[in-house]
Amino acid sequence: MGKSPSEEIDEIIDEVGGWRGDKLSSLRRLIKRADPDIVEEIKWRKPSNSMRGVPVWSHDGIMCTGETYKNKVKLTFAHGASLRDPKSLFNSSLGRGTRRAIDLDEIHDVDEEAFMALVQEAVAWNESSTRY
Repeated sequence: MGKSPSEEIDEIIDEVGGWRGDKLSSLRRLIKRADPDIVEEIKWRKPSNSMRGVPVWSHDGIMCTGETYKNKVKLTFAHGASLRDPKSLFNSSLGRGTRRAIDLDEIHDVDEEAFMALVQEAVAWNESSTRY
């Protein structure tokens, strides 16, 4: 039997390691605290290279994705442009699209309470019938 998506995300975090793995793990914990019913998935697998896929957190649709790059950890909210962001957590993908992202480098952390509130708002947006 194959690994669960949660186990695969554990492996991705372990493989990334260092500050990026620690930061992604911390953000994951906050997401799960903000919404205990969140579903962890792996999407966009690319068998032709070493990429294992992208961690995705869903609740009635994709809420956000988590990716690591050389100098940042990026959480992209699928419908970020529709969410209030009173603490200005979104600092990336601020163009005309629907997505908004939070990029974190090695020395900057996210405001935990504001982040969990943003997760809860994103889940509520996904659950709402007004989004159609």
